[in-house]
Amino acid sequence: MPDLFLELFSEEIPARMQAKASDDLKKLVTDALVDGGLNYEGAICHVTPRRLALCVAGLPASQPDLREEKKGPRVGAPEAAIQGFLKAAGLTDISQAQIMSDPKKGDSYVAVIERRGRTTSELLAEILPPIIRNFPWPKSMRWGAASIASNSFRWVRPLHSIVALFGSEQEEQEIIPINIDGIVAGRSTQGHRFMSPAPFNVTRFEDYELKLEKAKVILSAERRREIILNDARTLCFAQGLELVEDQGLLDEVAGLVEWPVVLMGSFDEAFLSVPDEAIRATIRANQKCFVVKNPKTGKLTNKFLATANIEAKDNGATIIAGNERVIRARLSDAKFFYETDLKTPLSERLGKLKSITFHAKLGTQFERVERIQNLAKALAVRIGADVVQTGRAAQLAKADLTTEMVGEFPELQGLMGRYYASAQGEAAEIAQAIESHYKPVGPSDTVPNAPVSVAVALADKLDTLVGFWAIDEKPTGSKDPYALRRAALGVIRLILANNLKLPLTEVIDDFVVVGKLTGDYFMPSEMHFSTIQDLLAFFADRLKAQLREQGARHDLVDAVFALKGDNGTGQDDLLLITRRVEALATFLETDDGKNLLAGFKRAANILKAEEKKDGDDAFEGSVDARSLVEPAEQALFKTLSDVEAAVVSAVKLENFTAAMSAMAELRAPVDAFFKTVMVNAEDVKVRLNRLRLLAHLRRVTLNVADFGKVSG
Repeated sequence: MPDLFLELFSEEIPARMQAKASDDLKKLVTDALVDGGLNYEGAICHVTPRRLALCVAGLPASQPDLREEKKGPRVGAPEAAIQGFLKAAGLTDISQAQIMSDPKKGDSYVAVIERRGRTTSELLAEILPPIIRNFPWPKSMRWGAASIASNSFRWVRPLHSIVALFGSEQEEQEIIPINIDGIVAGRSTQGHRFMSPAPFNVTRFEDYELKLEKAKVILSAERRREIILNDARTLCFAQGLELVEDQGLLDEVAGLVEWPVVLMGSFDEAFLSVPDEAIRATIRANQKCFVVKNPKTGKLTNKFLATANIEAKDNGATIIAGNERVIRARLSDAKFFYETDLKTPLSERLGKLKSITFHAKLGTQFERVERIQNLAKALAVRIGADVVQTGRAAQLAKADLTTEMVGEFPELQGLMGRYYASAQGEAAEIAQAIESHYKPVGPSDTVPNAPVSVAVALADKLDTLVGFWAIDEKPTGSKDPYALRRAALGVIRLILANNLKLPLTEVIDDFVVVGKLTGDYFMPSEMHFSTIQDLLAFFADRLKAQLREQGARHDLVDAVFALKGDNGTGQDDLLLITRRVEALATFLETDDGKNLLAGFKRAANILKAEEKKDGDDAFEGSVDARSLVEPAEQALFKTLSDVEAAVVSAVKLENFTAAMSAMAELRAPVDAFFKTVMVNAEDVKVRLNRLRLLAHLRRVTLNVADFGKVSG
């Protein structure tokens, strides 16, 4: 079957835009083909720094023919109805219609419309130009004489040529007639900008890919990544060294070159006095180079790896010399920043935080540090961390924001604070907490486990969450400019990974009372309850997402969160919620659990129906044991009393597995009750007593979860 091959060759495609551009071109073209009735076997899109290349395989030669029957009015209908039908069907006279007989409805007109499908080439010539003209580049430009007009063609960088071919694999494919502001589609393209700039013709995609490689262009970004990584590893191994791998940098560099050539350079060993992370950030940011470490010590060496886009005649000596010159200058700056920063202890930098605004409504970083410090010390008491060390770590946590190094490389904040704290003699626990207080940053980031680090990290994130809730700056839809979802997930991971019993309601109160939340962003007492409830719901949503990723059912999270705590709010101990969910999931996988859930649902439905007639609290009274006449209801009453005592005791001990085991004892008497007992008996007292018995069953289950929230 025929294939489509399209290449859009331009001056440059920035590396950061390449992946999305490739996806966009593939989706836009294939969606348009399907909308036009053309199915295909497969599609692949490649991108290099200068070209987008799409191949859509297995297309039909033309659209399928269309046959459609359009039903019209009855024979003998008014003339206006006849004329409306003719116009809608594209007919000029009623004689062109057919008559369809129906024994019940009589005869009516039918227009049979047949259209031959257009050739695929015709359709491609129609759908490709608007896709190219309106391509969704994040940024684009006009160029040349035509750029004077505001409506002239735009592209990410000047578009030089278009190759647009369609046909079978066995023959030279035909050119699709496309003209974009004077750029006429053909079969000519060119290879590497310097090593093979001469144009050449292609006949189909396979031919194109082979000729392109001969012209020193590796079309596949994945192959370019593999070449860079393998060559870098080989160069390091040959010298007994090890590459510091960096997937993000590898992706970026593969998008900067069409013919990757990896070269090794070096810098003065004196620069190794600068922290490894700062050296790596400097070399990565300024020269897009990889750093190299000693596999025995794990420390960086004075080597680096650059990726050139050319096979130089001097084997890359000039390229390496240029990189070394720039890296030397940048590392000189980094060394100066580092040594200058060391001259001023972190504690003496705190005053400078007064000039750094955290948020217009939440004050400066200095004010924020005061809140975090107070809250962290309160948390330290709760989780068993050293209060003095926690307070000191929280006090110094943001001080490195005023350093030269963090000013140059913001991604090093926290890390540089650890280096500076260690250099000025702070305890190891304090220095580590300064680095770790931002963690975990994302789902794959490590979670701090040292008590001081955990206390400061929790305080930092809770300050962010409660502060922005206080000023009503919450995430909306997909928008989350202050990364509040990430902060909440960080709190959840810190609590669960460290098995912390931490009632969030009390912690939020600590924030307001102990954290001294004052000024324009003061939270009046009447806002406390609603803010706490709203934040708990937010944590519930984040916990659901976390547990769902781990395979837990979201309805079980709802069932546990629906319970009321001792303070009247929802359940707020995330660790206990998780343990309840785990125990509930295990229980509901058993036959006892499944049958008890079914029995509860039946009881709940009966109660719901009767409460509509008698009132919501009509059956919350005590069961009269003397009015229980059936053996099954007597057995259920006794079992409920025994189970309730066992469940309440187990829950107080936070032994949810034992609570579920006790609940399992209800399965048999509940089954027997519904088999032999008529709940809505004619005797009013008997009916009331039996409904109270079912209400008692509902109350017992509420000790572990709201079974009404459980699906199934």
